[in-house]
Amino acid sequence: MNIGRKLANVVRLAVSYIILIVLAVAALYPALWILLASFRPGKSLYSKTLIPEHFTLAHYKELFTSPVYMFGTWYANTLKIAVFSMLIGVVLTLLTSYALSRFRFKSRKTTMSTLLILGMFPGFMSMIAIYLLLKEFNLLDTHLALIIVYAAGAPLGGTLIAKGFLDTIPRSLDEAARIDGASNFGIFARIILPLSRPMITYMALTQFVGPWVDFIFAKLVLRTKENWTVAVGMWDMVNSQQNTNFTLFAAGAVMISVPIMILFGFLQRMLVDGLTAGASKG
Repeated sequence: MNIGRKLANVVRLAVSYIILIVLAVAALYPALWILLASFRPGKSLYSKTLIPEHFTLAHYKELFTSPVYMFGTWYANTLKIAVFSMLIGVVLTLLTSYALSRFRFKSRKTTMSTLLILGMFPGFMSMIAIYLLLKEFNLLDTHLALIIVYAAGAPLGGTLIAKGFLDTIPRSLDEAARIDGASNFGIFARIILPLSRPMITYMALTQFVGPWVDFIFAKLVLRTKENWTVAVGMWDMVNSQQNTNFTLFAAGAVMISVPIMILFGFLQRMLVDGLTAGASKG
């Protein structure tokens, strides 16, 4: 019996490692292929070897110097939209979650249920309605339209997680500050915000990445080439050239990943703390 159990444990452990290795290869191989393809000469999608025989930086140079592409402009547009969407979205999410965590009002449970239900629906379901609203307000083909929509949608995805984190902050701190004469906004600014840095980091990263990589809504709203985001521009890069510019596309994909990798690298610890703390209490 003991031998059978040990053998079963060994088999289970071996299967687990095999599955983990397969998942790791499936996750890392596409990223490695894109990275190496960006240094490969030529424009072909296929190659005899994974590692290029010759390395070149010509594709990165072409991204920023070619008159055909406006990658630098697209990159700046995307950075502007992502940063402003992140800042406004974080503020809206924090204020909403603070109200739900600290105040008791008649429609509180209904509000939380509504946020939970609306967050289950994919965002593209409302795109036609949003498009018509933006058209009525003459906001089509503007970066402001994207910023408004991205920021306004941020509380749907982050409020309940942020509320869970704020619920872990002792209410005794609020009561002590209120005894000293602090207002609700003073408590929020001087006590809640400093203690919520891990959650703010998590929300900032997630709300930055969304606008940074979004394609569908940006393609729907932005019409002129000068206003495109980098995702729309890179789609056009391979779409308008009969799918022959994949090494240049790979270089652009690597450039897109740079800000995200830098942010995740520096803020990884606070990101994990914010996510796990926000999930510990509803």
